Amino acid sequence: MSNYHIKGLEEYFQVYRKSVDNPEQFWEEIAEENFVWRKRWDEVLKWNKESHKVKWFDGAKLNITENCIDRHLYTNPDKTAILFEPNDPDESAQHITYKELHERVCKFANVLKDKGVKKGDRVCIYLPMIPELAISLLACARIGAVHSVVFAGFSATALRTRINDASCKMVITSDGSYRGAKTIDLKPIVDEALLDTPSITSVLVVKRIRSSVKMVADRDYWLQPLLEQASTDCPATIMNAEDELFILYTSGSTGMPKGMVHTTGGYMVYAAYTFKNVFQYRDQDIYWCSADIGWITGHSYIVYGPLANGATTLMYEGVPTYPDWGRFWSIIEKHQVTQFYTAPTAIRALAKEKLDFVEKYDLSSLKILGTVGEPINEEAWHWYNDNIGKKKSPIVDTWWQTETGGIMISPIPYATPTIPTFATLPLPGIQPALMDENGEELKGNQVEGRLTIKHPWPSMARTIWGNHKRYVETYFSAYKDKYFTGDGALRDATGFYRITGRVDDVIIVSGHNLGTAPIEDAINEHPAVAESAIVGFPHDIKGNALYGYVILKETGEGRDHDNLRKEINQIITERVGPIAKLDKIQFTEGLPKTRSGKIMRRILRKIASGETSKLGDISTLLNPEVVEKIIDNTIKS
Repeated sequence: MSNYHIKGLEEYFQVYRKSVDNPEQFWEEIAEENFVWRKRWDEVLKWNKESHKVKWFDGAKLNITENCIDRHLYTNPDKTAILFEPNDPDESAQHITYKELHERVCKFANVLKDKGVKKGDRVCIYLPMIPELAISLLACARIGAVHSVVFAGFSATALRTRINDASCKMVITSDGSYRGAKTIDLKPIVDEALLDTPSITSVLVVKRIRSSVKMVADRDYWLQPLLEQASTDCPATIMNAEDELFILYTSGSTGMPKGMVHTTGGYMVYAAYTFKNVFQYRDQDIYWCSADIGWITGHSYIVYGPLANGATTLMYEGVPTYPDWGRFWSIIEKHQVTQFYTAPTAIRALAKEKLDFVEKYDLSSLKILGTVGEPINEEAWHWYNDNIGKKKSPIVDTWWQTETGGIMISPIPYATPTIPTFATLPLPGIQPALMDENGEELKGNQVEGRLTIKHPWPSMARTIWGNHKRYVETYFSAYKDKYFTGDGALRDATGFYRITGRVDDVIIVSGHNLGTAPIEDAINEHPAVAESAIVGFPHDIKGNALYGYVILKETGEGRDHDNLRKEINQIITERVGPIAKLDKIQFTEGLPKTRSGKIMRRILRKIASGETSKLGDISTLLNPEVVEKIIDNTIKS
């Protein structure tokens, strides 16, 4: 039995039991048998429960790029490593082989060294979804520099904050980016951000849109001429397993974003292991994750997880809607994609459109579908299952976080039964526990509580950059010796997990704890509804009442909104119960979302509560303009 590649439900339970009974032995075997190490570890796990400091494979030496690139040169040098599909369908796709990737990473790494970047230095990467984005991560890792990717849609203020927090030495950016029919200038945003960033010494600029940009002497350099002069020989810097690999910022519910620190050895082992099992990757597969590398999904499941397994990983520069709503499906047909991993927010948007956009393409190459970013609602799950997977490709509804580094709870395709809205079972090595309001663990099945993890896993974030105290307070202060996810979950009669939403999205109405996800699922079943979001707002009698923001599939002046409100509450009453009925329902054209597609319920809560002066920085939203429209139409009574 191979612990590394699980193929059936019985095998899953055997492997899971082994991983829980003796986690250290389990992960040691995985690490030993499937990766290249320059020196073996002294200890598999060091876990200090007082300081909340965790070390995996301590004392081991390695370089993650040797595992992601070099070792495949001996077995499969001409296999496509990165398959780049540009924004413009008329521009040719790029097939970058492992041999070419090795050369490009080494050249890029030598450019970094030539500009004074050393082991331990932080490099901020602000690039669109072009090959240089993946290559720049690997080039940093090659020489032991710590990469900090900032999504290339964030404002200059957000970029500056992240550069200064990590004291980055260099920024890697491009003149601009293509996004559907739009061309976006990126270099001016970087220039604005760098007006107050004392740690930056140089800026490397990729030429993508060929716009004319301002280049600051002795600071800004076009990348291509430097690459042309660079050597293809760059020996990998040998790192300790616990050396930092990257910093990735995740929004705090208040104030400063949190720079989550991920280290080298444990992250590599877990990202590779979960990729292999959750996507059941086989040698000839063409795997596509549609996320941006600016998010943890892209780090773990576009770059490191696939490449550590010698996979072909597809990078797409554009949007699902360009040149039309069939673009995703045309890419799947064109490249014979076998695994497709995307966000529920994209699925819901695509499901609103005519099925003609799907039906003109041959999707028979697909073997596995995945979702990430939020729990997928039942209606979207069925649309995805019926129309994209044709009821033959299992859907892996994956639950995990920036902080966890890799997927934590997910079906294993063709092994775990899938149920709409359920993330199902924990992956090997992951020990979930549900806690009640009093901090007691809820044993057995058919229980609902706060989701925690009892035991460390290899890819967990080690700290918040420069602020371990905040790390401890955020993740380890709620429940002793347990990582608190911030999410609520229920465990059904068979032991399957369903994520019910952020705990701050669990609203107590008249003493009842109501998770927002089941209510939103019910609303979204109404044939006129495209998407919804529920928040609580203060109520004199109930403590909290429920406020619903609802997007309709078709907006029209003649619509009977009062009747629609009644129908929506009737569905909620039937599906969830009368206690979950909404006091206020506001119809809106859009919802405030992060770039990764998450609804910013914090902003909706403030608006519903009349606290519109306390919204904070909304510039990092995908659609900040929608906030003003929602405020203008807020229901006052």
